[in-house]
Amino acid sequence: MSATSPVTDFRERRMRLLPLDPLLLLATLGLTAASLYTVATATQDDIPGDPNYYLTRQAGYVGVGLLLMLLISRFDYSRLREWKLGVYGLMIAAILLVYGLGFSARGSKRAIEFGFINFQASELGKLLLIVSLAAFVVDRMRRLDDRETTSRIMLLTLIPAMLVIGQPDLGSGLVYLAVAIAILFVAGTKWTHFAALGAIALAAVVIVLVAAPAVGIEVLKPYQVDRLTAFLNPTDNPKEEGYQINQSLTAIGSGGKTGRGDQATQTRLDFLPEHHTDFIFSVVGEELGFVGAAIVLSLFALLIWRALRILTMSKNLYGALIAGGITAMLMFQVFVNVGMTIGIMPITGVPLPLVSYGGSSVLVTLMALGVMQSIYARARETATAKGL
Repeated sequence: MSATSPVTDFRERRMRLLPLDPLLLLATLGLTAASLYTVATATQDDIPGDPNYYLTRQAGYVGVGLLLMLLISRFDYSRLREWKLGVYGLMIAAILLVYGLGFSARGSKRAIEFGFINFQASELGKLLLIVSLAAFVVDRMRRLDDRETTSRIMLLTLIPAMLVIGQPDLGSGLVYLAVAIAILFVAGTKWTHFAALGAIALAAVVIVLVAAPAVGIEVLKPYQVDRLTAFLNPTDNPKEEGYQINQSLTAIGSGGKTGRGDQATQTRLDFLPEHHTDFIFSVVGEELGFVGAAIVLSLFALLIWRALRILTMSKNLYGALIAGGITAMLMFQVFVNVGMTIGIMPITGVPLPLVSYGGSSVLVTLMALGVMQSIYARARETATAKGL
């Protein structure tokens, strides 16, 4: 039996002690801490006799998610490229499984109940789509200028996106599309392809919201159309379509500079709907005021800056594409979620990453950050080996 060389031993020790991006980790821990505090204060009166019901579960999700993040950071992400077909197939199978085994809630079937957690395949699908699409794009890099390549990538995206929208989960479907556009952009797709995609998207919006309803075809359910258009004129029907936006604006506006703390009546008296999920940023604004909201947004800025930095550091194109997809996933969700709470974006049910209550969202986001840490670690390892 041959002994291992000192160089091999050194490399093995480095693999066991891979460095993490400290600033990315700081932003992650800061946002999860903000989530635990906000969920605790916003939901203490939601379940009679159990003020810590949501906090206990969110703490469990965060703990498991952080462990998964650390484990994934030690895994070489490059190996995922070899499994692209299996990863893509797993994503489609998981989404289809929801149609068969998912439970109905408020007119939608989005999750499968697994005891402690309601598993949303659409959330896991975001990460699986990024991993598989990045691999498909790398395989066709020499034909990136061909329209066929862009068409194939968008088709691979539209299949799961339409399945998710049919649940219905419009927000996640839009995230899928944003991820695909970002991956194509990072890869260097010609601008004319994006122009064509923009024209097609505009035509689709006109057909779905105007042309199809005019001839009696409802592509989206009426409540989905109302939620998408209510932000344009929230005062037209303040007790119906505009209720959520108006209550959110009232909550954020009443927070002032430093927040209302225990006097946050919009949250505590349940005027603010979905205050621990979709509208948790409104809770931050009411309870912690401008200062608290600014801190949370600053943590997101730090998170996204480090994600972009990791994109530029990646040792290969596959890592850069994955980093680009994850960055787009985070940026899109933050922009849409915060935007809908302040009335500049439609209400689509997109959670605020790491902050909104929800097992699937928290776990998948932390797993995605684990992949980012893996990309960072391998980039640092490669730079060290080259003496940089």
